[in-house]
Amino acid sequence: MATNIFNCPLPDNKGYFGEYGGSFIPPELQTIMDEIASSYEDIRKDPDFLNELADLYQHYVGRPSPIFHAKHLSQKYGAAIYMKREDLNHTGAHKINHCLSEALLAKKMGKKKLIAETGAGQHGVALATAAALVGLECEIHMGEVDIEKEYPNVVRMHILGAKVVPATHGRKTLKEAVDSAFGAYLADPVTQFFAIGSVVGPHPFPKMVRDFQSIVGVEAREQFQQMAGKLPDNLIACVGGGSNALGLFTAFMNDEDVNMYVVEPAGRNLDVIGEHAATMTKGTPGVMHVFKSYMLQDKEGEPAEVYSIASGLDYPSVGTQHAYLKDLGRVNYASISDDEAIDAFFELSREEGIIPAIESAHAVAYALKLAKEPNVGTILINLSGRGDKDIDFVVEHYGKEYGIES
Repeated sequence: MATNIFNCPLPDNKGYFGEYGGSFIPPELQTIMDEIASSYEDIRKDPDFLNELADLYQHYVGRPSPIFHAKHLSQKYGAAIYMKREDLNHTGAHKINHCLSEALLAKKMGKKKLIAETGAGQHGVALATAAALVGLECEIHMGEVDIEKEYPNVVRMHILGAKVVPATHGRKTLKEAVDSAFGAYLADPVTQFFAIGSVVGPHPFPKMVRDFQSIVGVEAREQFQQMAGKLPDNLIACVGGGSNALGLFTAFMNDEDVNMYVVEPAGRNLDVIGEHAATMTKGTPGVMHVFKSYMLQDKEGEPAEVYSIASGLDYPSVGTQHAYLKDLGRVNYASISDDEAIDAFFELSREEGIIPAIESAHAVAYALKLAKEPNVGTILINLSGRGDKDIDFVVEHYGKEYGIES
């Protein structure tokens, strides 16, 4: 029995998945969150909203995204490898699925401005796109390091009319972008809507973003059975906050024979703090950014420094439902290094003609490892984003190694 979009029993009414989740915010801000939660509960049952969203998914985003059988990689590695092509969505990633939904919700609530964080820039581009479509202002906070690294996406956000605000403190990456965006949101939570970019943050965002992303798995479940005559044996997705993983997994959660793998960034060194962002592998439960989950912590219990070559995975915590699933043992958590991700980036590009986002390349890299194991069965990867944004960075830092002359 599959779990369909908008029909998952968790979290509870306070936003908890077991011991994880919640909303650790001041009472005055909790009133705003309660309003968002109430409005979400209304629109998820509203036929007009659901019809409008379905129409935009089909005619604007290009859903359903196809499943592709990677025959060359399958033959090379000995297991049938498939990919859910979220990289083919309008704006190039899965992020548009929840950004459109959040923008429509904000519009219906009478908000004037969307505000958000972004790491690799895909959430920022998707939200700027949605804001332009529904007629709202948009402000995106992005780490100064990521602005330089993912500059093509910064240009896209500017073209779409968004204001891009650099986060210049700390390591100047995703965590700092979240800090900056949340601070700006607190200045005016009444007319602004904080469109959180993953299954993180205070309730109701982990639930809401998961529900909007669940369309990925709902489609994939039907498509895969049509293609292969059965459900996939293995699902694989990368994780930063974890929205693309839950987007794929939710529809298969009750299928015990379907194995689920979440792939974290091992970075440059999994054993050194500040050289990776493997929250589930190395983290412990704690509270950060007003929710409880697993997090990488320093000796004082504060968020530890993290690193990943993939800007969208460079985060010291993870979605609250992921923490719950880890403790249940329902999902397997693995890690892939920078070098392994770059190898997979080039291998998918040259074997199948698909240039993936570096984030997605982590999932591809683990799939190629898994495919070498005996009797592994079929593998379905959520190819969550395309690599246009990463090309300049990859060529600059790895071009010669892979035979590219600048």
